[in-house]
Amino acid sequence: MGRVPVGPKVSYILPHLHNGWQVDQAVLSEEDRVVVIWFGHDWDPACMKMDEVLCFKVKNVAVIYLVDITEVPDFNKMYELYDPCTVMFFFRNKHIAIDLGTGNNNNKINWGTEDKEEMIDIIETVYGGGARKCRGLVVSPKDYSTKYRY
Repeated sequence: MGRVPVGPKVSYILPHLHNGWQVDQAVLSEEDRVVVIWFGHDWDPACMKMDEVLCFKVKNVAVIYLVDITEVPDFNKMYELYDPCTVMFFFRNKHIAIDLGTGNNNNKINWGTEDKEEMIDIIETVYGGGARKCRGLVVSPKDYSTKYRY
């Protein structure tokens, strides 16, 4: 499969889901791992933070997909996908919400991170604290309430 650049940088590592049916099947079909879906654009720098290293480090507990919100607008209103990059977690067809300490009631990550270890910690918390214990809400290992204070 050849790589054809669509912009200055394109995410090649993460599998892409190209329609609503594929998103539904990804969430429905995974029985043992957390499904992490990055809603955004594969050329967006915030979405480019996920790469091969991260995918390999969490492959036993999570499977990660990228959904271009312009190509697949089906979930934009339902999940309030207004940010350039939004990360959501699912386990056995159930959304696992994460309390990030931000007061954001959406319970999803709506910013990019450059710290791969931080993202790994979040995914492992979702897997161990939510998915494995059948909880629909987990508390983030880090409080992000002061993330954007200057």
